[in-house]
Amino acid sequence: MADEWIPAAIYLVLCLAAPLGLLFGAFAVRVRARDQSPAKFDTYECGEEPDGVAWVRFHPRYYIVALLFVLFDVEAAFLFPWAVSLRDAGLIAIVDMAIFLGILLVGWAYAVRKGAIEWQ
Repeated sequence: MADEWIPAAIYLVLCLAAPLGLLFGAFAVRVRARDQSPAKFDTYECGEEPDGVAWVRFHPRYYIVALLFVLFDVEAAFLFPWAVSLRDAGLIAIVDMAIFLGILLVGWAYAVRKGAIEWQ
């Protein structure tokens, strides 16, 4: 009977140890010595002296393109497992994926219509 409770006890110990360990780690980092040397605030570029200003403003279009890349990258991540199990999944999986791709196609058409993909 006691053997049934051993996995639950281990799980309970781990569930208590993780937050307590994180709290202890946060406290240990907080109480460490702080060195306020000017070198801490310099820009570090792989051991080289920085060329120009370290803070460069990027055009917002880069963020839009990055967002579109992530969107279609996640789409590809959903398509690969679906394609592998297509034979076993049946017709409902094809219909579900057609709906998913249709929604993404509408989003892509909206992005093209708004000019999010053009570099002008």
